[in-house]
Amino acid sequence: MPYADLAQKSHLYSVFFAPRGFERIANLGMQIAQQYLSPFDNLIGLVGMAGSGKSILLKGMFPGLELTNDDNGVNVRPLPLLDVGEHVTGFYSAHTYHLDIKFEAAFTQMHTLAEAILEAVNLGKRVVVEHFDLIYPILGRNAQLLIGVGEEVIITRPTLFGPEPQDIADIVFKSLPFRRMIHSAEDLCEYVMQKHGLTEPFLHSDVRRGFVFSFQNKPELSVSLDELEQEVNNMIAQDIPISFKDDTHICIGEELWLCHGPRMHVRSTGEIKKFTLNKEYLTEPITGRFLLVGVVGDQGQQRLSDLNKIG
Repeated sequence: MPYADLAQKSHLYSVFFAPRGFERIANLGMQIAQQYLSPFDNLIGLVGMAGSGKSILLKGMFPGLELTNDDNGVNVRPLPLLDVGEHVTGFYSAHTYHLDIKFEAAFTQMHTLAEAILEAVNLGKRVVVEHFDLIYPILGRNAQLLIGVGEEVIITRPTLFGPEPQDIADIVFKSLPFRRMIHSAEDLCEYVMQKHGLTEPFLHSDVRRGFVFSFQNKPELSVSLDELEQEVNNMIAQDIPISFKDDTHICIGEELWLCHGPRMHVRSTGEIKKFTLNKEYLTEPITGRFLLVGVVGDQGQQRLSDLNKIG
């Protein structure tokens, strides 16, 4: 067994918050590749709903890898993986292949895709498979590295004892709606804060079922945090449409809004459940930065110290 596999054989799983922006999730992909990817991994599976950020994560893990579900790659036919046996000895033979099962199923039968994956793996190639849970029952073997993307990113190395791809799918499919709610609530909160005098740039980070704004200086707004929460909840109650505009913008109703994760939103504000804002700024003890915390769902009823509680 290669040393890298020995070093990771006791790895059960790791969990990260799933960032809500292209740059942040691509950087997480780079971190996952550095910490969890072995040079000897030939089959990598990703699980998650469309729009959850799987492809962006892969761009961070494998810079330069041609993703066959990119808009610019739609006309690359036949799928390169299907010809892997013919070109395995060629000078320009690729080492890593990508395919999106949900996308490719519209062009190729599932058993043909499964056979191509197994052939490539047997030839020593690496295959990265999105929607791995769909092909697994036909493939008959699990991924060496399995990643689920929902509200959180779950990284695991399955063994004979699991987890099965569907186990990961059940978790991330259930949690993804919260990620959409959180992101939309985050943008609504920023929108209202800018309307009431926020001008200083700030950092974004995450908490379970919520978001954190981190400020160098305590914001001076024309409304209290109670009034800020109420105004955001008023926008939620109005059920305002939220729509994708382009790669850096959404529309909140008719208003254009800068956003670096424009596909990760609810369809309208009314889908956001139980938005709660912490009614005071917290002070981060090491950096001295001021933190504003917002959460959705029943998490708002918990103490702040319990939001990321394990177990």
